[in-house]
Amino acid sequence: MNPRIMKRLLIAAAGIGVAGLVVVAMLPAAVPVDVGTVTRGRLVATVNEEGQTRVRDIYTVSSPVAGRLLRLGHDVGDDVAAGETILARILPSDPSFLDVRTEAELQAELESSRASLRLAEADVQRRSAERDFAEAELMRTQALKARGNVSEAALDRRRMAYNTAIAAMHEAEAAVAVAQSQLRRSEAALMEPGDEVCGERRCLIEIASPANGRVLRLLQESEAVVQAGQGIIEVGDPRDLEIVVDLLSSEAVQVTDGAPVTIEGWGGASLRARVRRVEPFGFTKVSALGVDEQRVNVIIDFVDDRQQWQNLGHGFRVDVRIEVWRGEDVLKVPASALFRMADGWGVFAVDNGRARFRGVEAGRFTPTAVEILSGLSAGEQVVLHPGVSVEDGVKLEIRDIS
Repeated sequence: MNPRIMKRLLIAAAGIGVAGLVVVAMLPAAVPVDVGTVTRGRLVATVNEEGQTRVRDIYTVSSPVAGRLLRLGHDVGDDVAAGETILARILPSDPSFLDVRTEAELQAELESSRASLRLAEADVQRRSAERDFAEAELMRTQALKARGNVSEAALDRRRMAYNTAIAAMHEAEAAVAVAQSQLRRSEAALMEPGDEVCGERRCLIEIASPANGRVLRLLQESEAVVQAGQGIIEVGDPRDLEIVVDLLSSEAVQVTDGAPVTIEGWGGASLRARVRRVEPFGFTKVSALGVDEQRVNVIIDFVDDRQQWQNLGHGFRVDVRIEVWRGEDVLKVPASALFRMADGWGVFAVDNGRARFRGVEAGRFTPTAVEILSGLSAGEQVVLHPGVSVEDGVKLEIRDIS
């Protein structure tokens, strides 16, 4: 063959090879993806939230009177018996300090009370002498009457004088009692802090436990002056626990009384529980982001035996999953496969190694799976977590996640 022709053929072949490499290099590479499978089975929709355990009936023991509370002799967790265990002891409050003018006025009142008492006692002595004299006159008149020397009227006058003297004596004695009371009142008004008011046992008020259980909280541990109605200690039975969880009002309307509940995240195995009540009263709560939220308390009772949750106490944190819907034969897809579209939801199905967009109608959502009402069939594979590189028709490289 002519060397010139051979040279041209070699140059042409080399050019064709380079063009082929350029074309191959410009072809789009397969996108590596993870895939999931559309399946049929059970799907349970839940409302998930943090909750808190609490004793069903908590008794706050308060001071019935204003006084000086002695230091409590109990610690949190101590056992108490209804009507037997003394929870608190209260003494009368110490009197307040007196300023100079008030003290001078009270001292003057005290001297006046003492003088009134002396006056009343002197009057008793005078009335006593008058009574004795009236009694002697009555006795002499009775003797004269027996001999017929005086009239019946004279005897009646002596008898009346004697009875009047006795009444006057009683009046004087009552005046002494009033003066003594006034004196004690004046002396009491001058009492200062530290003065002994009365014997500790006689003035001591003891408050017994209103229920069986344990001490839950000490509201006032040290000795202090308390006011009437002030809380001192809280008691309750930690064996009788319930769970309270505050849900968004939009979630609470989905919960019904008797709904099954799963308790997790408390430090032990999962526990079964049941909704006892959805409270009819909502309240406003500020979220961690500073947003006002309308919340509703849901009260939950344990179903499992107490032996399984006996280590729980009042105020312990738990994770709550409340069942709001259950389907036994549901077409479902992994939740990470769905993405939001302007007019609904979509997925990328795997078709002969390529991604194919599918619009789907979604039903119930759960954290891991979503109910599919239309758009997919059982057994199909879908792309999980589709990124911006996944488009309709793009070639896929399915990663092996085994």
